[in-house]
Amino acid sequence: MHISAPPPTLMNKYVILQRVLLVFVLYSLFTPFVADHLLVQFEHTPSLLPQTLAHADALVILGGGRWRNAPEYGGDTLSGASLERVRYGAKLWRIHHLPVVVSGGNPHGGTPEAVIMKTVLNEELNVPVTWVEPRSNTTFENAYDCRTLLPASIHTIILVTHAWHIPRAQYAFEQAGFTVIPAGTGYNLTRATRWTDFLPHFSAVRDLGLAVHEGLGWIWYHLRANFTVGLPTLLR
Repeated sequence: MHISAPPPTLMNKYVILQRVLLVFVLYSLFTPFVADHLLVQFEHTPSLLPQTLAHADALVILGGGRWRNAPEYGGDTLSGASLERVRYGAKLWRIHHLPVVVSGGNPHGGTPEAVIMKTVLNEELNVPVTWVEPRSNTTFENAYDCRTLLPASIHTIILVTHAWHIPRAQYAFEQAGFTVIPAGTGYNLTRATRWTDFLPHFSAVRDLGLAVHEGLGWIWYHLRANFTVGLPTLLR
């Protein structure tokens, strides 16, 4: 005797719909199209106009990471993110020869980012560096250690970092007492959308992580506006 399966109840249909939506959301988050659009929400600062450089006292370049113990370089070297910032900083220096500040410590040991940045700027890009700030391990520490390092006459700065990092970095440096002219690099969505952007890709995992990191960091910095240094390295 054949017994037919009972018809799906409304609750069963609701559970199935939930699972389908969950799969769709997870799939979407790991596609470059969605991850890039999330990250670009932090890139609302337009690219720098060259004539703005004349209104600044110094050019501050923030570190963006290192490769530890790179055998081809015989030690620590800059990551791709740091090189993007350094290269853009060098471009701006050639337009208007402002004194250059490099900032970045060594949260995991090794050579501080700022020291490596100075070497690359001096030896590879022929750009002089006036001040090196090698102690900071967070963006807030970048800001306050630079304020401690620089003379009081340095008030208005060109701040070079990635476009998605600008909102949090600008806020930190303004809290430290600087007037900030943001100079973002590495903008997303500057290329045409391709069909492959709708397929999962490891780059989407990176960009999704950056978007979450910046969002949480921005909230944390505003909640702890009375802090100066010592914020968790997680929110670098």
